[in-house]
Amino acid sequence: MFTGIVTDIGRVRSVRETDRDRRYEIETAWDVSGIDMGASISHAGCCLTVVEKGDQWFAVEVSGETLDKTTLGAWKAGDPVNLERAAKLGDEMGGHVVSGHVDGLGRVVSIETVGGSHRVVVEAPAPLHRFIAAKGSITVDGVSLTVNAVDGRNFDLNIIPHTWEVTTLGRLKVGDPVNLEIDMLARYLARWQETA
Repeated sequence: MFTGIVTDIGRVRSVRETDRDRRYEIETAWDVSGIDMGASISHAGCCLTVVEKGDQWFAVEVSGETLDKTTLGAWKAGDPVNLERAAKLGDEMGGHVVSGHVDGLGRVVSIETVGGSHRVVVEAPAPLHRFIAAKGSITVDGVSLTVNAVDGRNFDLNIIPHTWEVTTLGRLKVGDPVNLEIDMLARYLARWQETA
């Protein structure tokens, strides 16, 4: 489990096809000695398992399903990546409960500067848009955010300067795809309504 609070912008160090999956090596500012083999780390909102590590880098292997359904399939060496280590009991919950399971790809519709912040409008795919509510939580590329408003399949976000600067959101452009994870409570409420 994660909180959607990014603690490092890593960088894709290398990309290699293996006989099983695709392997990414990720550079990080974290002390890698404190990362266990098999640890779960959120990469732009995708929970991936550490399979190897070295001096200031670790490696993950990504399945075809994840490559097809997320932005990870387009990653190349040099790309920046929002990173978050798994939450521990007793950690501060600054964002919201995030599973690291991407529900779908959104698309950036517009970006507008408003004061010191940025208003970003994202189009969600159908039927995922049904689970997005004004003042609810959503995870975009691994970042926990509050939805300002919803209009059909579009929802808008206010990104404060700090978040804009310390995550990859500040690099977004109109038309970019983004990994979306809906609020876990919305997911279970919808399932309950379907089966009640």
